[in-house]
Amino acid sequence: MADQKAKPAEGAMRIDAELVRELAELLSANELTEIEVEDGARKIRVRREAPPVHVAQHAFAQPSLAPVAAAPSLDAVKSPMVGTAFLSAEPGGAAFIAVGDTVKAGDTLMIIEAMKVMNPILAPKAGTVRQLMVADAQPVEYDQPLVVIE
Repeated sequence: MADQKAKPAEGAMRIDAELVRELAELLSANELTEIEVEDGARKIRVRREAPPVHVAQHAFAQPSLAPVAAAPSLDAVKSPMVGTAFLSAEPGGAAFIAVGDTVKAGDTLMIIEAMKVMNPILAPKAGTVRQLMVADAQPVEYDQPLVVIE
């Protein structure tokens, strides 16, 4: 009895191991996660877990006029919203500020465009611009450091 192969019960489907192997190879060759074949009353579905997706991180080139800080400063003016930072009032126009400029409280440092609205970012205090931490037309996040004023 130990040498006899177990026979499928009457009416049970017989598994075609070679067909399953071929389907598995098709999955791998075509980078599929599932394949199903139907032949009359017989239906075979082969499925595998999708491999983890690795998202490439792309670094965008920063214009040389606006160096980006390695670590945020405690004195940095931070973005109050998500949007796009503009360093001048119009494309090609003079920048509101530059490193080394003296600013007064309330001076416009830059504009952040959010939802088609231009929002001026004002100097919270008087001082000297020590560092610009964003480039012109750069997307910014909420609470991201923008400018260091000392």
